[in-house]
Amino acid sequence: MKHSQKKEDSTKMLKDMMKAGQLLSETYFHNLPNLIHSAQDIMGVMQSYISTAASKPETLFKIQNAYINFYKKQTELWQQINQHLQDGNQPLSNDDKRFKSPEWNESPYYFYFIKQTYLMVSELINEIIEQSTIESPTKKKLKFYSQLYIDALSPANFLATNPEVLKLAQQTNGESLISGFKNLLGDINQGKISQTDFSQFEVGKNIATTKGSVVFQNELIQLIQYKPLTEKISTNPLFIISPWINRYYILDLEPENSFVRFAVEHGFTVFMTSWRVPKGEMGKLTLDDYAQKGLLDAIDAIREITGAKKVNALGYCIGGTLLGAVAAVLAAKRKNYLGTITLLATMIDFSDFGQLSAIVDMPLVEKLEKEIGDDGILKGTDMTNAFNMIRANNLIWNYVVNNYLMGKEPPLSSILHWTNDNTNLPGKMYTYYLRHIILENGLSKKNALKICNTPVDIGKIKTPCYVVGTAKDHISPCNTCFTTTHLVGGEVEFILGESGHVAGIINPPNNGNYGYYCGGELGKDMAHFRNTAKHYNETWWLHWTKWLKEHSGEQINAPSKSGGGKYKVIEPAPGSYVKEKM
Repeated sequence: MKHSQKKEDSTKMLKDMMKAGQLLSETYFHNLPNLIHSAQDIMGVMQSYISTAASKPETLFKIQNAYINFYKKQTELWQQINQHLQDGNQPLSNDDKRFKSPEWNESPYYFYFIKQTYLMVSELINEIIEQSTIESPTKKKLKFYSQLYIDALSPANFLATNPEVLKLAQQTNGESLISGFKNLLGDINQGKISQTDFSQFEVGKNIATTKGSVVFQNELIQLIQYKPLTEKISTNPLFIISPWINRYYILDLEPENSFVRFAVEHGFTVFMTSWRVPKGEMGKLTLDDYAQKGLLDAIDAIREITGAKKVNALGYCIGGTLLGAVAAVLAAKRKNYLGTITLLATMIDFSDFGQLSAIVDMPLVEKLEKEIGDDGILKGTDMTNAFNMIRANNLIWNYVVNNYLMGKEPPLSSILHWTNDNTNLPGKMYTYYLRHIILENGLSKKNALKICNTPVDIGKIKTPCYVVGTAKDHISPCNTCFTTTHLVGGEVEFILGESGHVAGIINPPNNGNYGYYCGGELGKDMAHFRNTAKHYNETWWLHWTKWLKEHSGEQINAPSKSGGGKYKVIEPAPGSYVKEKM
């Protein structure tokens, strides 16, 4: 029986291998033009570096000294290993979580030597790049591309040089390697690395479960109104604009970490955009369409449904960027519809947009404009891959080691499920955003852009603003988020949260992982703010709730049903748009 089962398993694995090999070949040739472009870009950056370095004797001298220092450190490493062999003491672990396992530091220190040499080579490469006098954008690109190779060549990523992997393979008689190979074949067939078990999550079942109704929809959004959980509510409703690069439910995951549920429990009538997956004719949609159909039409609906004169608006990431533009449009038209504005991990000024600035440049935009055209669609997987590359160790190689080399299943995570629940982008909207908002930094310049035929001047925004940046944000750097405090023209509160772009925002009170800084002096730079701010060992959600209630009017009776006037209930939350696939 066992022999028969093994034969069946072997036959299945052989078929899976053949299928995976065919899929890899098809994918390679399908993406070949993009791969060639990327290779040409990398070679161009390298050639620019080499030619610049070769023409500067002082640069070559510095590079030579960097190599000399490297060889000195190698000699010191051998001496250190010999000392440890003599006294029997293990070397200390470093802070790099790739090498936290004690096996990296065990006698006879073979793996310790490999690890330390790798770290020294990484340091050498970065030092050599720093010595160059090439222009800043090219140097930034060179650093980015070099780091991709450095991350990929870590000894932790290979069977023969990872002691933890070898030990597990020995303990399991090779079963961990077989399981890992099966995981690899499965991921090849599904076209992406499994960062979590996607089958364990279902929208409307165990994520995005806060009760509510869709009360308005158009070709671009469904507007969800959430059911009150308190007898009294604040007069001014809360309108949440989610980022349309991913699905809306990042702010409504499980009940225990749902920002939406938290807001509803604290007496706010909450509305939220659920963006549709762009397909077909939707490729023609512009940023003006997103402003009008995604925000302005929704604000009109919310005001009519609730009877409120003012709406508290909250935008997250790119949703906050568009909210800033729309708030400026409303200010220019003297339509005082917004009671407050909350911007979470949002950039208005793009003078520094973090690690993405290494790869997003005008040649890329021109390439996308040519490939996508006026009515094309950008696949959401392209955006996900770009974000994964920025944090390759955490979002790629970590899972390569765990899933393939160790044969383990990835941990359950609703956040990682959301990260991989991709959506598309209209090409016309996206290339406009890249060219005019990111690269030309149009929103930060007075009247440089028009949205809905209205010049945009962020300085005209007098509405009270609550701006949240997070200290380890790799997508919206906190320094850039902070510059919003200089751009708006009214009362502003800045919060510096701990952690990063997602974990620093999705930080419920029952979590207790991350605190925040508040009350620092504005008007100067981020460092001055932090030095003058007070640290609170709790989530910023609590501070924001108190701030928002002070700006939300009187307490009134909660409505008994959703919708109102011409806005009838269309379907229960989470609605149908969020369930559409690419």
